[in-house]
Amino acid sequence: MFRELLNKITKRQLVIGGIILGVVVVSGIVAFAVAYHKREALLASTIARIQSTLTDEHQIDLTIGRAYFSGLTTVTLEDVKAIPQGKDQLAGVKSIAVSVKLFPLITGDVRFGRLRVHDARIQLVKRDSIGNYDFLFREADTTATYTSELTGDTEEGNLNMANTANRMLNNILYKIPEDMELRNLLLTYRDDSIQQRISIPKADIDNGSLTSAVFLNDNEAAWQVSGKLNPGRRQLYVKVHANGQQIALPLLEQKLGLKLSFDTIETRLREVYWTNNEFLHIKGEWAVKNLTVNHWRIAQEDVILPDAHVDAEIIVGDSEVELSKESTITVKKLQIHPFIRYTAFPDTTYAIALETPEMDAQDLFDAFPDGLFESLEGIRVSGKIQYKLETFLDTSNPDSVQFSSKMEQEGFNVNAWGKANIPKINTTFVYTPYEEGKPVREIIVGPENPNFIPLAEISPNLKNAILTTEDPSFFSHNGFVEEAIRSSIAINYKEKAFRRGGSTISMQLVKNVFLNRNKTIVRKLEEILIVWLMESTHAVSKERMYEVYLNIIEWGRNVYGISEASRYYFGKHPSQLSLGESIYLASIVPRPKTGLYSFAYDGSLKSYISPYFSYIGNIMARRGLAPADSSTSYGFYTVRLREALRPERPAVDTLQLQMPATDFDAELEEVRGLLDRIFSKDKKQEENPEDPQ
Repeated sequence: MFRELLNKITKRQLVIGGIILGVVVVSGIVAFAVAYHKREALLASTIARIQSTLTDEHQIDLTIGRAYFSGLTTVTLEDVKAIPQGKDQLAGVKSIAVSVKLFPLITGDVRFGRLRVHDARIQLVKRDSIGNYDFLFREADTTATYTSELTGDTEEGNLNMANTANRMLNNILYKIPEDMELRNLLLTYRDDSIQQRISIPKADIDNGSLTSAVFLNDNEAAWQVSGKLNPGRRQLYVKVHANGQQIALPLLEQKLGLKLSFDTIETRLREVYWTNNEFLHIKGEWAVKNLTVNHWRIAQEDVILPDAHVDAEIIVGDSEVELSKESTITVKKLQIHPFIRYTAFPDTTYAIALETPEMDAQDLFDAFPDGLFESLEGIRVSGKIQYKLETFLDTSNPDSVQFSSKMEQEGFNVNAWGKANIPKINTTFVYTPYEEGKPVREIIVGPENPNFIPLAEISPNLKNAILTTEDPSFFSHNGFVEEAIRSSIAINYKEKAFRRGGSTISMQLVKNVFLNRNKTIVRKLEEILIVWLMESTHAVSKERMYEVYLNIIEWGRNVYGISEASRYYFGKHPSQLSLGESIYLASIVPRPKTGLYSFAYDGSLKSYISPYFSYIGNIMARRGLAPADSSTSYGFYTVRLREALRPERPAVDTLQLQMPATDFDAELEEVRGLLDRIFSKDKKQEENPEDPQ
């Protein structure tokens, strides 16, 4: 076939082709000659541009003792120093020899071929909270003009995220040499209390193969680094290990209180490519063995992850970046497919999703790292489960937030409860409340305790008031209320702080009975898991859960359970509580230690709390949980605090004069917070009244 093609080519076509090829070759030779002749000028221009950029944008003075071509394409720099203005020297190198690719240098793009570095030192110094590396953490100028590398389009103030990510990736990859000889690199960190040293006597890249040894604090630890680097094809693989020993990062522990160590860590950049000249795809992997983490905000004990693998795809577009649904996190037999998308334009939005394939339920619990969920250790389950979570937040309209969470199960059953013996709630057990991390006293929850009150003997007014304020759909939900979670997300975003958690009575019960009082990140996850186990297996009836809840929650300083509360405030048995007394007790559940602040010297309630009674009473009346009150006071004026607890009579019998304006404002704000909290729970349930009994 090739011979037939040659036979079809005429002599004239061969002549024209030869002329074109000759022109191309001659042009290439001329271009090379011009570039070679002007290479010193190009080098000086490039260095001057880098020096100017560092000075103008980062206030760093870059000095080079000598810069010259020591070969056809090899640049040698001697006595290089980078000194932030007015601060300690950041970096210094005695000698650098770099083989650069000549034609990219013509356009000002520096790409390394071979690199030799001798006697380099990088020192990070922080004095009185000011560091010589602070420029690394300054915010970029988002109002700058960015030019699209693909189309040449320029948009004022609109950053093309895909092109920016591509530039950043290229800037990193193109600075990785094909061959490298590094000798005597020292990296130090020093502040007012800590000093760390990392030394690399030798590091080599030979035809893309990386080998190196890293020493911490003069042989305190030795790490081995190896890998395969192919930056031209945008592929990297790096492995760090310590010959079977743990690799620790003591600087993190000393600065942040975070203990972090591992046996082996591997990372791979597998593939980078464009689709439709619009989306940049970055695919890679990350794996770790025997990862150990300890921080008081995470968990009280070491969290040990024997083996984990992440296969991730990041897709970057013009104004959005996402972690693709094709990404997979693998821990033992558990597989999780996460999805995250951030969109910056025209409105900032966040989308988060999580999905697992159908799996054996035991695989979920077996995958939990040691030390993460202490109460779930030893649990044995059977059946199949599959989990799906989706949430979406448009920051221009936070109230429209979407949230969905679903655990599908088939034949799920708990065969052994382990440490979290949920069925113990069905029998008499001992509850220990805590104050500031210390146990207060032991409370027997059961008929053996004279203060224990069965649910049937508690006033319907109190039961209905607590349900209205804390969890209106308690008797119908499965432990979680998606509407409450949606409302919490919206409010927390608008407040730019964590103001509301969307806890149900089930969640509050689990938190009190099964979990310690350490405020860690994993405790909330543990709470969610135990609630799901309790509700999905029907190990405890709703009535029993509510009964235990009312008998253990705090109602004041060292006041626990409704029996103690009703006697403490009103000298009554819980069955005798009026509507007004019940609404009052419901109002102090979120802040039980502030309960007495609402009362005046004569035992009556202060007027600022009356709108709360009107609001809650009207909700209860609409749901048929309380008789309608035309005055909308709903027992407010009948509430009287037990005489022994009343504050002293003021010298001037005028409450407004007695109460400083700041105190009144604070208490009024507290009531507004209570109303807002109740309104968020009630908003979507007006048309679905529940019968709490």
